[in-house]
Amino acid sequence: MNRRTFHRAPEGERRQELIEATLDCISEFGLKGATVRQIAIRAGVTAGLVRHYFDSKDQMVAEAYRAVIASLTEKAKNVEGDPATRLKEFIAVNFTEPVADSRSVSLWAAFISQVRVDPVLAEIHREGYLAFRNTLQELLSEFLAAKGRPASAEECRRHAIAINGLVDGLWVEGCLAGDLFRDGELVSIAMASVEALIGLPIEN
Repeated sequence: MNRRTFHRAPEGERRQELIEATLDCISEFGLKGATVRQIAIRAGVTAGLVRHYFDSKDQMVAEAYRAVIASLTEKAKNVEGDPATRLKEFIAVNFTEPVADSRSVSLWAAFISQVRVDPVLAEIHREGYLAFRNTLQELLSEFLAAKGRPASAEECRRHAIAINGLVDGLWVEGCLAGDLFRDGELVSIAMASVEALIGLPIEN
């Protein structure tokens, strides 16, 4: 296990470093195996300093999961361009690193097993899911309007739910068995599936 060299850092920076160390340990050892001591060693600090920033391991885990959710949604939410470009990039970014890699799926698997039994993690998951889905719903609404086929909020919501499920499934497959697919194949499959669902080509 690699240990970071200790250095003085502002409060916010130190807290973020501890969250990253928590994620490193969870990815390597799982939720139960990632102890406060191991996290401290990975961050290059004392366990006492860890407790200065976090009241408990449960709080560290919750903040780490919040960071995972943010990392999986942030890049997708920040795409730019015209409606067609934004929708295309929103979908494609889910199949590129760091959103799609072995570490991301390891973390996802570790956390998702606890979502149904931990109310705090469940709420973080719900918030992340809704933020992602609502962003996708808005993109779909703008895209369909730009194509001259405006859709109701309910229609866009149903499309967003279906596309989110499609993206999730292909994301897991790509992370777990990426060597089975050709370069760009999952993106191509996702685009074709979305176009079939909404009945319009994304690209002219």
